[in-house]
Amino acid sequence: MANLLTVLRLLMAVPVAWSIIDPQFIPPWLLLLLLVLAIASDLLDGIVARKRKTASAQGQLLDHTADFLFVVSGLAAAAYAQLVPVLLPMLIAVAFTQYVLDSRFLFKQKHLRLRLLGRWNGILYFVPIVLIAVSRLAFVAPGEQVLLQLITIFGYGLILSTLASIVDRAFAVITSANSP
Repeated sequence: MANLLTVLRLLMAVPVAWSIIDPQFIPPWLLLLLLVLAIASDLLDGIVARKRKTASAQGQLLDHTADFLFVVSGLAAAAYAQLVPVLLPMLIAVAFTQYVLDSRFLFKQKHLRLRLLGRWNGILYFVPIVLIAVSRLAFVAPGEQVLLQLITIFGYGLILSTLASIVDRAFAVITSANSP
């Protein structure tokens, strides 16, 4: 059941990304609804897995991979639409790859090794996508340009926090390698 919630989030990634590129693809309210469902599935899949005692390292990897693919496809679409810097989805890909590789291969752990900054970034990566959806709602139209500028500024902030997360994770690897 938990993995089904995760897969549903993964399936929503394509229509969300497409609608960011093409605002006419689906109505803005439907885009926002898909985002709410994706975020809800992200919040619920872990709870369901723990409650049903089906939580596993593979489920965690599937969950984090679905999050990664969802936000990277949405933010890549936003970069294509020139709403966020193109560097943002590329850095997220680097950070996610680093996260998986150092957890699995350097630390030889089944479960992924979370870092606080990376966790917060993972949450905040959804924000520009949600703001894009909100900016397209009819009642927001008068403030749309201000909101779009805020999205771009937020994107630059996420670039800085993602770079900090990459450095933080690298230092964690170095310090753990040097400790007895």
